[in-house]
Amino acid sequence: MRTPLTSQQDRQKAKATGRDTRTTVLQRSVRANVPLRKSFVQAPPGAASRHGPLKQFVTGRDLRGLKAYLMIVAACSNGENGWTTRHDSAVWARMMDIQTTATDQSARTGAWRTLRRLEGRKLIACSRSGTWITVTLLREDGSGRPYDRPDGKTEADLFLQIPATFWTKGYDEKLDLPALALLLVVAREKAWSAFPAERAPDWYGWSADTHERGLKKLLDLEYIERMKTFTKAPLAPAGYTEVYRYQRTAITRPRKPRKSTTISAKNTATKKSATSPSRIKG
Repeated sequence: MRTPLTSQQDRQKAKATGRDTRTTVLQRSVRANVPLRKSFVQAPPGAASRHGPLKQFVTGRDLRGLKAYLMIVAACSNGENGWTTRHDSAVWARMMDIQTTATDQSARTGAWRTLRRLEGRKLIACSRSGTWITVTLLREDGSGRPYDRPDGKTEADLFLQIPATFWTKGYDEKLDLPALALLLVVAREKAWSAFPAERAPDWYGWSADTHERGLKKLLDLEYIERMKTFTKAPLAPAGYTEVYRYQRTAITRPRKPRKSTTISAKNTATKKSATSPSRIKG
């Protein structure tokens, strides 16, 4: 004979998870891919330093803050509410998975402190009214300027894209801080680019060891793939040098528009053309 569930068990079974919350936020933003300016990862050529705001998360060991920031970009960058989103602090905490290791009140406090760190880095503006927290997205370069959607027309407006499935399928949950940072680095560049660890301190602001650990984790998870290339080098002992090049695998690449939509649009255009009166030259 089955024992009926208690009301406490019922509540726990029905309670939304962090992934549920992130998925709902993404569904509300109605997008297949989330845009992020490349300047967040690395400053454009010619800047006094090539380090982008991402460096502060890595050197500060702030995985929670980085994940929270990427979700805020996902939630706000559709522009429907003026680059702003508003939730109860408990929802913010669940979005960051803080509630899994803290009491309700501690989770709420942790969410607010995380958002305040992002505000201190000039990536967002936030305010609190009772238990509700309002967050407004600022420009990804950490300048504190108002946000606008990147269009890719200038160096400062070039952007990478993160597929919504990165969150909805839980790929984000498997990453540590070096791996998440390196995924953004690989996403910033063209397919099959080289990412030499010895250049990491100058290019990104973190150690070569952190760089290598991030790439290894991504390879182990099959979020990226690698190929070895050879370059002629007359002064090298072997006469050539080996270079590893990387690109994202299918599960972490931006999603393309569905073919069915394109075909449907073409069929509609064909029907309209067929029913339109023909023009006769006189």
